[in-house]
Amino acid sequence: MGHDDLEIGSIEMITGPMFAGKSEELLRRINRLKYAKKKYLVFKPSIDNRYSETEVVSHNKRSSKAIAISKSEEIYKFYTDDIDVICIDEVQFFDEGIVKIIDELANKGKRVICAGLDCDFKGDPFQISATILAKAEYVTKLTAICCVCGREATMTQRLVNGVPVSRKDPVVLVGASESYEARCRHCHIVKD
Repeated sequence: MGHDDLEIGSIEMITGPMFAGKSEELLRRINRLKYAKKKYLVFKPSIDNRYSETEVVSHNKRSSKAIAISKSEEIYKFYTDDIDVICIDEVQFFDEGIVKIIDELANKGKRVICAGLDCDFKGDPFQISATILAKAEYVTKLTAICCVCGREATMTQRLVNGVPVSRKDPVVLVGASESYEARCRHCHIVKD
């Protein structure tokens, strides 16, 4: 098989802070795949069970069936060569092996669509997201609305009882509006 015989694979990354509509945009693209009669798989990390264990669910409750996995290599248990598109939600929660798998699938001519946070609550990049962003052919960076001032929000603020948390808090804490707000750069606070 020559180079010209391969289908062109690609990596797409949908990113931004919490409440920007990342899962909603992923669901919109999944819906388009249905209309195009494409074969696709949707994966999510099993750690993210906020709304459902077996679906990708947006904050406004739109959803699509998904396969919850705890390790990136589990994708290969479900993947077959006839799959056209692989969709991965909350990609930042996967182990580092996810980057290699995404690369391999794109190199096999598959379209890989990822959605995930670009930065943690401290404003530091999630390494997995940063690497995927660097490798992606297509990037969609979404913003939310700052809960404090109403400007465009690019940051995720973690709160406990309405108060910003310390930089020493653990990076991964799955939650929604009870623990997080979208904030602009100027309203984002991280205590040392």
